[in-house]
Amino acid sequence: MSVTLDTIREAARLIEGAVMRTPFLPAPKLSRLTGAEVFVKYENLQVTNAFKERGALVKLLALSQAERARGVIAMSAGNHAQAVAYHAARLDIPATIVMPEPTPIVKVAATRGYGARVVLAGEMLADAQAEAERIAAAEDLVWVHPYDDEAIIAGQGTIALEMLEDQPELDCLVVPVGGGGLISGMATAAKALKPDIEVIGVESRLYPSMVAALEGKPAHCGGATLAEGIAVKNVGRLTLEIVRRTVDDILLVDEAALEQAINAYMTLQKTMAEGAGAAGLAAMLAAPERFSGRRVGLVLCGGNIDPRLLSSIMVRALARDGRLVSVRITTSDRPGILGEISTLIGQEGGNIMEVSHHRLFLNVPAKGTTLDVTMETHDAGHAATILAALERAGHSVHMLDLGESRL
Repeated sequence: MSVTLDTIREAARLIEGAVMRTPFLPAPKLSRLTGAEVFVKYENLQVTNAFKERGALVKLLALSQAERARGVIAMSAGNHAQAVAYHAARLDIPATIVMPEPTPIVKVAATRGYGARVVLAGEMLADAQAEAERIAAAEDLVWVHPYDDEAIIAGQGTIALEMLEDQPELDCLVVPVGGGGLISGMATAAKALKPDIEVIGVESRLYPSMVAALEGKPAHCGGATLAEGIAVKNVGRLTLEIVRRTVDDILLVDEAALEQAINAYMTLQKTMAEGAGAAGLAAMLAAPERFSGRRVGLVLCGGNIDPRLLSSIMVRALARDGRLVSVRITTSDRPGILGEISTLIGQEGGNIMEVSHHRLFLNVPAKGTTLDVTMETHDAGHAATILAALERAGHSVHMLDLGESRL
């Protein structure tokens, strides 16, 4: 088998009815934000909330009865794990999944919830792969690779078929890149259907594995990234060959752009994106001139983000915009002072979220006090107006980071 438009079309036939044909919709708010005409493919709406179901199901359906009886094994940072576990359970195939130890709890729990045996091993995907290979050999399990497999690649390519059926006038596809399975399948389908379409990959700057492989250089990878789903050190042999032949460019994005993209999906599109799922939008936010005026298709390829992390990202975005402000107010310690300050902030249109009262700080006069106040404002200008009003009323005001206000 080789990956062609025909094999991708056959993959689409195989998964029809078992994997959702996800919506591919215009995103006017993202278009205004980026300067391009943006369309979003919502793969986060799959049962396991990620695109990986497509390739996993194609691979599992290709197994013989003897292979199904032996059981399958996969290594994954989360989404491939859930996809294999879910569809293996549907097909009554025993599944073992090896995941890196830092994999978000939400992904580990979901994988176990689908009935798979989960083994946590190592810090990175490469460590998990080594352990998975050891277990596969010891227990005679069938290997289901997350990206370097023709059946997997063909399954992922069905996304591009659907996108171009829905929006044939697209100029560009922007696709997250980890090991390369998603972009290999999508680029193969897209270039066969529309040779002049541009296919652009996106990697985390901390894990530029595909860029390094294309340049024939060692990949310098490491660090904590929001995009753990594409944080791979080793790309596939098959995927590298396909990417070299079909992909026009690969962009690198930093953590700030990933954070901004996750927040934009949540606040503007009202949908959850994990770091890897938001990588395409992150590239557009980081380099808007690259996409200005073009019809761009984004793949929101996964939505399995830890809720606590998402909450932190949204709060940090509010703080950056000046809509959530923390201040330390030093003033006299007398009856009614807290009420006066609260009233003043309210009169200026601020909404107090949290107050912490300190009398024992040694840098405060014995008859003084400090108040740490976190408040909601309209924007940075509105926050400045409130702080100026506090100063005019005789209070000393010092801006804090949000973390400081709880010390």
